[in-house]
Amino acid sequence: MITWNNLDTLEAFKNLSKAERVNIAEAMSGENGAERVKTYSTPMAEGLAYNYAAKQVDDKLLDDLQKLADEAQLTEKFEALYNGEVINTGEKRMVLHHLTRGQLGEAVNADGTDKRAFYKEQQQKIADFANKVHAGEITNAAGEKFTTVVQIGIGGSDLGPRAMYLALENWAKKNDTFKMEAKFISNVDPDDAAAVLYGIDVAHSIFILVSKSGTTLETLTNESFVKDALKNAGLDASKHMIAVTSETSPLAKSDDYLAAFFMDDYIGGRYSSTSAVGGAVLSLAFGPEVFERFLNGAAKEDRLGTEKDIRKNPAMLDALIGVYERNVLGYPSTAVLPYSQALSRFPAHLQQLDMESNGKCVNRFGERLDYVTGPVIFGEPGTNGQHSFYQLLHQGTDIIPLQFVGFKSNQMNTDVVIQGSTSQQKLCANVAAQIVAFACGKEDENRNKNFEGGRPSSIIIGEQLNPETLGALLSHFENKVMFQGFVWNVNSFDQEGVQLGKVLAKRVLAHETDGALKVLSDLMNI
Repeated sequence: MITWNNLDTLEAFKNLSKAERVNIAEAMSGENGAERVKTYSTPMAEGLAYNYAAKQVDDKLLDDLQKLADEAQLTEKFEALYNGEVINTGEKRMVLHHLTRGQLGEAVNADGTDKRAFYKEQQQKIADFANKVHAGEITNAAGEKFTTVVQIGIGGSDLGPRAMYLALENWAKKNDTFKMEAKFISNVDPDDAAAVLYGIDVAHSIFILVSKSGTTLETLTNESFVKDALKNAGLDASKHMIAVTSETSPLAKSDDYLAAFFMDDYIGGRYSSTSAVGGAVLSLAFGPEVFERFLNGAAKEDRLGTEKDIRKNPAMLDALIGVYERNVLGYPSTAVLPYSQALSRFPAHLQQLDMESNGKCVNRFGERLDYVTGPVIFGEPGTNGQHSFYQLLHQGTDIIPLQFVGFKSNQMNTDVVIQGSTSQQKLCANVAAQIVAFACGKEDENRNKNFEGGRPSSIIIGEQLNPETLGALLSHFENKVMFQGFVWNVNSFDQEGVQLGKVLAKRVLAHETDGALKVLSDLMNI
């Protein structure tokens, strides 16, 4: 039987709090460090590996983390989730994003349908539509092919799909699977939509409106912006727009769209990249076969998430080390540092995934928690970040754990030798050097040049960023966040914290304000 208990009530956590601290500078020095790098590595799907040698753990601490995983029933809770139990207690819903890429357990039935069959059906409908667009069977009014796809959405309808598109754009061009350029409109700031529309040929563009409810203010505002641009160009908007929405939304049966593809309430926006939300834009941009490869990579990594042994379950291990860092060592933030320019927007996606999921101060039953939960997530690609905020990471007063991602080969297979090494070798040399520099530091009599070290990091290493490895990478972090939510006993699948500002904004627009809100509205000339 599954029990949902607060972290500070678990005996394993009480014992973990008493565990001897690991001196990472000593552990990573000399031959000890070499042996740790070889040993403290867990295989992931698609040839990736999670290496945690530079984390403040040893064999004894790993055993303690295993006891915490067992007492918190992490594998049992994951099993309950993918078998369709109501895990999202805030909204009284199941959590089914794993089903968009594979069947981990029993058949899940809801709303009178097999949900795995439903998601596969939507994927096939998107594939058929994309293939017809690419073949010129679906065209603009002049019978000409569409060349650009524009996604209109915000939050999870934008951050994840945009990050995935950018991650595969150059790979697709190099591997002859690039079909259409994709653009994204998210911000209600009119400059966002205007800039995108100014830079494309609207006559040869197809627009994807993404809104599960069909009522998202920013998205519908930007849809009107786009429709106005199409009308001004003498075009019929209904021949240029498709919708990704729920079957019960006002968009589902509207004549305003060429087609509608469906999602449901069991997939949260930040978990929707492997649903129709990501499927439509990625299938149009790269072809449905590439999107399927992306799903396969995620499905393989999901399977590892069912392992009870944390040394064989990279997402669970990553999650537990993160809980130790947050709740025992007291570290407030985590930096996500991909040494891959293609992952330039991946940290922004993980920021929403993590902070919207686990930024909670009450447990699953609405009771105030007496311990901290989700960390602040931020990041940029290396080596750009090295010339930005790494100063604080190396010598600042806070210790901030680091999550590196690196690949041995670049996507374009284009490089140049400068001063005896290629650009890719320089990139990889930098990430290796940073891991050791953060861990071991460097003593100097000049305190300004002294590096204390003791700054923990992990790295996910792969051969190349491609559809399969991207899917596995996405799944790893989705499951990491899920497992941490289980440990903290929070509901990682609702987001009430984003609602209050929206409600007040509607009051401002309706001129129903008083006090500070009225004065601020006047200052903004609303």
